[in-house]
This record gives sequence, C-alpha cells and structure tokens, in this order.
Amino acid sequence: MRTGAGRDRGRRGVNPLVGRRGLRHHRQVITMQPVLETGAPDEDFALWPTAAVEPYGFLVLDGRLTPQKVGSAVWRIADANEDAPEDGPAPDPPAAFLYGLLTAEHLLAPGGFRVTDGVTGAVFAPGCCNGLEEWREWLDVADGTAEGWFGHDPHAAAERHGGTVRLMVDTRAGSGQVIELPVDELRRLLAGAEQDLRDFVRLAGCWAERQLPGHARALTAALARALALEPSP
Repeated sequence: MRTGAGRDRGRRGVNPLVGRRGLRHHRQVITMQPVLETGAPDEDFALWPTAAVEPYGFLVLDGRLTPQKVGSAVWRIADANEDAPEDGPAPDPPAAFLYGLLTAEHLLAPGGFRVTDGVTGAVFAPGCCNGLEEWREWLDVADGTAEGWFGHDPHAAAERHGGTVRLMVDTRAGSGQVIELPVDELRRLLAGAEQDLRDFVRLAGCWAERQLPGHARALTAALARALALEPSP
C-alpha cells in the first residue's frame, strides 16, 4: 500500500487538464476569437493609414489593435460593402468610399469566430462565405435549436449533442478533427468573443474621431451593425 506521500508522487505525472471522461478543463486550453478576413487596399489608397496584412488571412478584432490595424479592419468592412449613390459619387472622398457601409440595410463583415484547442492544435476557422454579421447563429447552436454552418473551404460545422457541442473543423476532410466542449463553456466563450467585438467598436470609434471626425458617429454605428451588435431595424 502506498503512503500519502507515495500517492502524491504517483499523481505528479497525471495531466491535470484531462478529466475522467477525456474532456479537458476548457477554460485554460480552448480559446475563441472574432476574426475578420483580411484584404489589402490598392497601393494608392490614402484615405487613412493601414497595416501591411496578408490577403485572405485573419485579423483578430478586439480592443488591443494598433491604429494601423484598426484602419485595415475599417477598410476591409467598408470594401466588403462598397456601393455608390445613384446620383453620382460624393464630393468627399471618405464619404464616397464609406457610402455603402453607412447606408446599406444588410452589411457584411467577412470572417467569423475562430476556436483553437491549445492541447490538440485543432483550429476551427470560418470558411468562405461566412461573416461576423451572422455570429449570433452560434447562440442557436448553444441552445440546440439549429446546427451551425460556418462557410466552405474549410467546411466548418457545429452541432449540439446533449450537454456537449461538437465543432467539426472540416466535414469534408479526411482528418475528421473535432473540438468538443461543454455547452456552458461555449456560452462563456461566446460572451468573451462578443465583448471583444464591442471593445473593437469602441476602439474604432476613438480611431474615427481622429481619422474621420466628420463621419465618426455614423461609422461607429455602422460597424456595430455590421458586427451584429445592435438589433436589426
């Protein structure tokens, strides 16, 4: 029979992140981030400073972005909603570029929520045709009222089974990578991701006061709508 000290020594090799049923303590190892699909403006774009980012990558949206990255995010969302008034372009160049973002009823923000398992290395990333304007569909997954489809290439999907949510990294890939987490933990992650979006909008509002003071209020409201942070009209 082992003594108490012996039992303690025997437990030192046990991974504390793994529970009896193989479910991890997700608070430490699974993260969720709102990400915006990146693009690059034309070389002659000079309405405001932007960062050098790789096209078709992801930019995490939160309250810690540099001013240049905020500029890149605002450019990307405005570009995704680009439109022109029927009576011709606005005389103010920023107003002309922002016209679609400031006036469209249904706004787009390419990207989604990225989930990373720090133990297995699995990454659940939004695919093409997914957008942050649809992020509230995650709440339906958590409630068990709908399965979630999050774009293609990869074909990411999520579904609830009892008290567990399964995030399938790519339903058409042979690897079959899956991230599993309790429903309550998914709700916590969603609340954190929503707060990141709100922090980004606040940061972008401050940025707009400096870069686009004549459009700051309207731009901040439009970003909130594009990121589904305000009720639909």
